[in-house]
Amino acid sequence: MNKLEKTPYLFLFLAIILFVILTLYPIIDVIYLSFHKYNFITEEKEFVGLKEYISCINDYIFKTSIINTLYFSLAATFSQTLLGLGFAILVNRLNRIRKFLIPIIIAPNLLPVVVVISAWKLLMDYDHGLFNYILNSLGFEKVGWLFDPKIIWPSIIIIDTWQWTPVCFLILLAGLQSIPKDLYEAAMIDGASSTSLFSKITLPLLKPHLFLTLLLRSIDTFRIFEKVYLLTGGGPGIATETISTYIFKNGLIFFDLGKASAASVLMTLTIITVGIVYIINIMKRG
Repeated sequence: MNKLEKTPYLFLFLAIILFVILTLYPIIDVIYLSFHKYNFITEEKEFVGLKEYISCINDYIFKTSIINTLYFSLAATFSQTLLGLGFAILVNRLNRIRKFLIPIIIAPNLLPVVVVISAWKLLMDYDHGLFNYILNSLGFEKVGWLFDPKIIWPSIIIIDTWQWTPVCFLILLAGLQSIPKDLYEAAMIDGASSTSLFSKITLPLLKPHLFLTLLLRSIDTFRIFEKVYLLTGGGPGIATETISTYIFKNGLIFFDLGKASAASVLMTLTIITVGIVYIINIMKRG
């Protein structure tokens, strides 16, 4: 085997080394720490078995973070998928101006999270924000977009939906454009209505793309951290505490690495379970 033939194996070996160092080792270390009580100062580890897992499960804040995360994940995922589908159908029909609409629709997703959060915090500011200014001008009371426990989650969902609907839009638009036009033409000749075209042709053929969209967005929304941390820090109180902020606070603020690791493992197992369920459904429907 000459040097040229060995090159691909060299790159593969380097990729494996990077995977082990950057991915596999941290995962193993987190699992290891989750079974130990770790003293951050002395760096001593005491094996405690499942004690940290039980501590998480019995922790009211952890339970609240799970409920908050599930609520956000479900609401944001379905909102973004439905909006993305609506935009995809609209743009797919507008052939002439499609090339102008696509950059406008995907623009929010190109912005850094910090920029998005800064802009929306200004818009939702209680005293000087544009939203409350408009409400006041119309004779309504100001709304505590970012500190009212009843309003704060819808506010975060709106922000996340604004930024991430473009991803759903692109996946579903690609799915729509992959459907042969001959099917629509044949159905229209047979007198099929617009509703029938959508329910009998578009929706069935678009299901794999819909499932892919739901899978990707549900996994990503379940890991929500930046928006919550930058907007509210998990507050007021624990009203917007998520699993990611719970892990962050326990690990890097309270230095309870054992508990943070246990929460991380539980979160990962939940995401893997959701992913497996989606994949099984896709395989059955495929």
